[in-house]
Amino acid sequence: MFTQSAKLANVLYDIRGPVLEEAERMEAAGTRILKLNIGNPAPFGFEAPDSILVDMIKHLPQAQGYSESRGILSARRAVVQYYETKGIRTLDADDVYLGNGVSELITLAMQALCDPGDEILVPTPDYPLWTASIALAGGTPVHYRCAEEDGWNPDLEDIAAKITPRTKGIVVINPNNPTGAVYSKELLEGIVALAEQHGLAVFADEIYEKITYGDAQMINMATLTGDDVLCLTFSGLSKAYRIAGYRSGWLAITGPKHRASSYIEGIKLLANMRMCANVPAQHAIQAALGGHQSIEDLVLPQGRLGAQMDLSARKLNEIDGVEVTPAKGALYLFAKLDTERFGIVDDERFALDLLREQRILVSHGSAFNWNRPDHFRLVTLPGVEVLDEALNRLAEFLDGYRQHAERPLAVAAG
Repeated sequence: MFTQSAKLANVLYDIRGPVLEEAERMEAAGTRILKLNIGNPAPFGFEAPDSILVDMIKHLPQAQGYSESRGILSARRAVVQYYETKGIRTLDADDVYLGNGVSELITLAMQALCDPGDEILVPTPDYPLWTASIALAGGTPVHYRCAEEDGWNPDLEDIAAKITPRTKGIVVINPNNPTGAVYSKELLEGIVALAEQHGLAVFADEIYEKITYGDAQMINMATLTGDDVLCLTFSGLSKAYRIAGYRSGWLAITGPKHRASSYIEGIKLLANMRMCANVPAQHAIQAALGGHQSIEDLVLPQGRLGAQMDLSARKLNEIDGVEVTPAKGALYLFAKLDTERFGIVDDERFALDLLREQRILVSHGSAFNWNRPDHFRLVTLPGVEVLDEALNRLAEFLDGYRQHAERPLAVAAG
């Protein structure tokens, strides 16, 4: 018998768990499923800018071998120049690591830092890869509260109360997945002050930095941490440039690097071990970061992403028993269900019931380390006509929905 490693005991990634498995079984049986569970732009008609594709194709003859483990120099310099336009002037190309998407770099950064018992503060709700990567690295994820009644902003008092001598760092996801919150400068300064006071590193997940709506202003964390707080910034091309499948991300390290030389050496060691990131996708970075930024048109109120987000928030709030805080950024809405009205005791079962009855796939809130069965995450990537129909079907489903305790969650046999 071969059993999974004990290291996986606390590693969860339920957004690709049993409900998705049921959706895949239904698809295999010929049922069409509307997938509103994953922020994957390509299936909904969002195509990469032509300039990115042209650059990748032209460089394919030079992309057949390994690159330097950090990544090709021209791409890393493009990342440095991009952050210089944001006011971050302490970054060097050697402080940038390219990866197979941000996901790989998060895992690498946690593996290089965490010893058993080390604690990393993570928001709840969170993007579950953070919690899983910390646990897999031997660390302990400690969740700090983001307050729905305050627009899903992090609770600074709760963060302060959860800092212990074993705390090594704090994760900040901005714009936030799954809530769509975009944090103010004052709030981010409060987090930086706590990090400086307690000697913590800041892990800034900014993959949605270019996707904001209305007058929301996204502020890069590294512009506030300066020379006093170690800041690891994670971003990439998956969302704003619609090339999630190319796996092209980066990690940029700023702050007092001299106090983190051992940690950075660990990051370099792990980067060397994986040889290098996908080389053709590295050639997309320079083309993407320069020139016209097509995402800016998409997030306008009349742009496709802006219109889809507005419609989704309005339609959700019109459903009896559902309320949602309108998103200021990213591609999601984290909607609240009236658990008493619908008798919901298991949000994963709610997602499964919706899937089976209406063929709509959403992610249940507890998949994002939210500790109550009263939320679900909806992706707003489909066109307005598709979203309008989907939300009408959700309203129809909820109109007569009452969760029954005896109803099994088990996935049907194939």
